[in-house]
Amino acid sequence: MPAVQLPTTAELRHALPLVSVRGLRVAYDEQLVLNGVELDLFPGEMVALLGASGSGKSTLMKSLTGFAPISGGSVRVAGHDVTNLARGELRTLRSEVGQVFQQFNLIPRLSVLSNVLTGALHGAGPINMVGGFSSAHRARAMHLLDRVGIAHKAKDAARSLSGGQQQRVAIARALMQQPRAILADEPVASLDPKLADSVLELLREIATEDGIPVLVSLHVLPLALAHSDRIVGLRHGEMVLSGRTAQLDAAQLAVLYQDEEGAGDERDH
Repeated sequence: MPAVQLPTTAELRHALPLVSVRGLRVAYDEQLVLNGVELDLFPGEMVALLGASGSGKSTLMKSLTGFAPISGGSVRVAGHDVTNLARGELRTLRSEVGQVFQQFNLIPRLSVLSNVLTGALHGAGPINMVGGFSSAHRARAMHLLDRVGIAHKAKDAARSLSGGQQQRVAIARALMQQPRAILADEPVASLDPKLADSVLELLREIATEDGIPVLVSLHVLPLALAHSDRIVGLRHGEMVLSGRTAQLDAAQLAVLYQDEEGAGDERDH
């Protein structure tokens, strides 16, 4: 009888979801925004989150780090039960989840390097907030800037960079946290198509090479089809579509936007 081949630790790690959402319900002032949403994110994959304005994409993103009021179901992220975390535990969770936003959220007057270093504040300790970061932190920040292709801009003020360059700084800052997962909420909405492609290529490369799951909300179907491993779709707060990107096409995804005209903005945008 042949010996049973047990999975390696690495294989087990990649077989278990780092993010697991089951039956999620979120309500604001008794208005249901998400209803029964289920989602898994596995290490090494980039998942595109699609849906019209008001579908609940941003609310779902916020629920993963405890910024949305979870009224039902369960949310687990990197081993944390998000529905039952104390304030200090929430801070720890948020330090383990890198976030990339549409508006970059950089500090304009600070240098590119300083902006990246802010990603290490949680682990650096209060002395570093007033007295500067260690040489190890600075070396890591420079390494990350080199990785995203803008090390030559390290000393420049963040406000002097183009939109695409600023988003790369934001990605380097997120990586500075040594995140377990990355949430990117409409990260290319303000970029032209060429820059959007390059930023999404970078995020997918990070997911693949670092084993970090990336959940990215998008509004443009071709970008989702070109740059994701899986696609999940929300409509009126419910998950109505989920599948491997290679098995989906624009026609199948169009149902998510059928009633977009006249739809209201999301409560939490």
